[in-house]
Amino acid sequence: MNNFGYKASSDGAAVTVSSKPPGGEAGTWKDFITVTKPGILRTNLVAAFGGFWLASQWDVDYIKMILTMLGTALVMASSCVFNNYFDRELDMKMERTRNRSLPTGRLTPTTVLTYAIILGIVGLAVLFFFSGVLAGLLGILGMFVYVVIYTLWLKRSSTWSTSIGGISGAMPPVIGYVAASGKIDAGAWLLFALLFLWQPPHFWALAIRRVEEYRAAGFPLLPVVKGVERTKWQCIPYLVLLIPVPILMYAYGYTGWVFMVVTLLLSLVWLIFAVIGFKTNDNEAWGKKVFLFSINYLTISFLLMIFDTAHKAL
Repeated sequence: MNNFGYKASSDGAAVTVSSKPPGGEAGTWKDFITVTKPGILRTNLVAAFGGFWLASQWDVDYIKMILTMLGTALVMASSCVFNNYFDRELDMKMERTRNRSLPTGRLTPTTVLTYAIILGIVGLAVLFFFSGVLAGLLGILGMFVYVVIYTLWLKRSSTWSTSIGGISGAMPPVIGYVAASGKIDAGAWLLFALLFLWQPPHFWALAIRRVEEYRAAGFPLLPVVKGVERTKWQCIPYLVLLIPVPILMYAYGYTGWVFMVVTLLLSLVWLIFAVIGFKTNDNEAWGKKVFLFSINYLTISFLLMIFDTAHKAL
């Protein structure tokens, strides 16, 4: 999955061969919430907040920050709803997704498409008018990569879907950063690098756990097409490149030494887990461990980055 950021269930799931939506019950307000993938929204709003806070250096325009997070949330929600709309037939093939609102018929495709368009228009309007043109353009870029490049094209045709789709997942903190700073500088690029490099090894751990489910559903993910061993090797370059990011954030004066040391140690531990994976015979257990670790890695890193952001020089 790529999305405007990554979040997936860690529960195991069996493959289903059913392609007919159960249907029957009518949709409720809860369905309109679930199609926005609130788990993804929560995770990436933390990232957007972190980006805004880092650029502000504790001198925060709280009204602008709230509006930026609102616009970002609406744009991300729109992208997720579009994803649900275009993936509705594929979602019927997987146990993890077959009970979503569209496959079950609780919401109609027309309703979901209209909902996605409204969310996108409102979200982009908020970003352009209150967060700046640059933030709005980055919102468009994130939506385009996720909905068009990832969902409609690469997810159905290429193992590059996870890597290229990571561009959209790295947008929320950058949107927050440029909304506060008005520019793309080293800080914006380092935030982009942190999220972009984090996503492939995070998602491939999940894909390894559920490789047969994804194979049955017809998704050409890397472990399905190239195998589990190749996927483990593919994680290594991303994890190696992730190591210098906290060092550079400290060196350029964006964060303090606490963030640098803890995130650096977490990066090294993740790399060790990846290397250990070549010797394991239980790929499912290994994938679950790495997947959960990656979620904690991102949460801890962003919380530390927020609390250890360098103060603005007076």
